[in-house]
Amino acid sequence: MNKATFYGAGFPYRDIGKLPGKLIVLEGTDGVGRSTQIRMLRGWLEEEGYAVSDTGLTRSELTASGLEFAKSGHTLGPLTMSLFYAADFADRLESQIIPALQAGFVVLSDRYFYSVLARDSIRNINHIWSKNLYGIALKPDLILYMKASIPSLVTRLVHGRGLNYWESGMDLHIADNVYDSFVQYQGMILNQFDLMAEEYNFLTVNADRSPDEIFEDLKVPILELLHNRLTKGNKPK
Repeated sequence: MNKATFYGAGFPYRDIGKLPGKLIVLEGTDGVGRSTQIRMLRGWLEEEGYAVSDTGLTRSELTASGLEFAKSGHTLGPLTMSLFYAADFADRLESQIIPALQAGFVVLSDRYFYSVLARDSIRNINHIWSKNLYGIALKPDLILYMKASIPSLVTRLVHGRGLNYWESGMDLHIADNVYDSFVQYQGMILNQFDLMAEEYNFLTVNADRSPDEIFEDLKVPILELLHNRLTKGNKPK
């Protein structure tokens, strides 16, 4: 990404200039293992000599505490929550992602705005309006879509941190219990991702496997992007 390329107008009040860094996005449903892969990828890339920065939804210093409070109260409507997430994204893009790319970092993003579009669509927020809202977004260099089946997601979360209100779409009242709501809601999210995969050029990775197997698959397109095809003698450990 040498010259900044946006999905829309970008930041009209700011000249971004050249971006020597690379923006790599990991997308996927709740419980698919994105955070684990971000951690593994960061360690590997740093061992290979790259400067790495990572970010993700709700990590803006401006909005993080407010978003957490809003989610815990379950009181804000879909449109307000959508705008809250947009503010989080805009602040992280301007204060975290762009400066890191300008400095030549590899930026790993745990989700981007695609997850918000998926959630908005399910909550009957106008899709064109939502897309236009993210005209400020840089086009990533690589979007890796970790796709796992619903049974796999359920198994991981039930035997892990459990199911929560928002990941189960309980605000939509599509089922009378968390488990059934999770299954239906995540299926709807998967459908939205599948619809976006072609439009946004997602590279789909089978996430119904062990973290190590997924990791090895994710490394291949990243190496290609970074022009760092390693020979057998210096293969990453």
